[in-house]
Amino acid sequence: MRIAISGAGIAGPTLAYWLMRAGHEPTLIEAAPRLRTGGYVVDFWGLGYEVACRMGIEPALREQGYDITAIRSVTPDGRIRANLDTAGIRRVTHDKFTSLPRGDLAATIYSTIDGKVETVFGDSIASITEHEDGVAVGLAGGTQREFDLVVGADGLHSHVRQLAFGRAPDSEHYLGCLVAAAVVDGYRPRDDLVYMTFSAPGHSVGRVALRGDRTLFLFILRSDDATVPGSHDERIALLKREFSDLGWECERITDALDDVDDLYLDVVSQIRMDRWSRGRTVLVGDAAACISLLGGEGTGLAMAEAYVLAGELAAHRDHRDAFSAYETALRPLIAAKQEAARRYLAVFIPKTNLGIAFRDLCMRVVNAVPWTDRLLARTFSDDFALPQYRL
Repeated sequence: MRIAISGAGIAGPTLAYWLMRAGHEPTLIEAAPRLRTGGYVVDFWGLGYEVACRMGIEPALREQGYDITAIRSVTPDGRIRANLDTAGIRRVTHDKFTSLPRGDLAATIYSTIDGKVETVFGDSIASITEHEDGVAVGLAGGTQREFDLVVGADGLHSHVRQLAFGRAPDSEHYLGCLVAAAVVDGYRPRDDLVYMTFSAPGHSVGRVALRGDRTLFLFILRSDDATVPGSHDERIALLKREFSDLGWECERITDALDDVDDLYLDVVSQIRMDRWSRGRTVLVGDAAACISLLGGEGTGLAMAEAYVLAGELAAHRDHRDAFSAYETALRPLIAAKQEAARRYLAVFIPKTNLGIAFRDLCMRVVNAVPWTDRLLARTFSDDFALPQYRL
């Protein structure tokens, strides 16, 4: 089948790879003029890690990744409040765990299909018109194409979702936070293989040293206003206004943003849909069921969803049966992950100093109490066995 995939991030290229393996003709359509390289560092483990192993890209991801040894929470004057040793996480995941910039993961996945799958950069799907034998897809650039199926892998703010399901205001659920990420050159100090984080009520800022003398900053801000500033300068101003006077290195970090060209800033939201497909159009990844960065596994789940969708299309002659089987298989897992992410919000970004103190106490307990490996095992395990398909 000829299958149009909107979005060349994580889910889209993963799906294209497995569809190509199954003998289909996928076409990636990406609004950006080139592969996106920005974003924050993601912890990569679980189902997505298993998909990466089946794609043969696990060695490359380990080489590009960072084996973070500790997460350290600091006070406003820089003293260490809590130090979480990540050795326990590696034990319970059997060392199938790494951390890497999302853009590096996307580039590695894309390398498996580069030159083998048609990719249209700098264009996007503007219209979807179903007919008896397929789908007429109109691109924003004016081109008309014919496909058998359309896949929306275009993220949290999916345009394909809007085209297929209409404007459904109840599908996106804002979790009351904004997240920002930026990479700068030459920042000091550097704490190699350690994630340094500082929290104030409703605010969190962290840094991690990257190769090439680069440092990635991650900001999380509680906000009742889900409006994301439009311009680059307005986004920088927001971060400076909210973070610069909080203590620790915050003033130095926000000053370093003046040299940043590529700043990521977005809402922290979940997508909850009654169904993930309509007619010949289906959603995958964040477009279908974003769990938010609070879930910690959204990137890997997007890869797993793409793999299962491709597998079910290979296992069923009728796309309607495949879409139904895909959703039936994954919906309970996704619902549980979304619920866990909502529960974790209070720990991830506490509203009060007491909440911060409790979170840091929990970090210290994980290091001190032997039985916490069982708790970590529940956190870093998936109640889902990745199927084996003939792909």
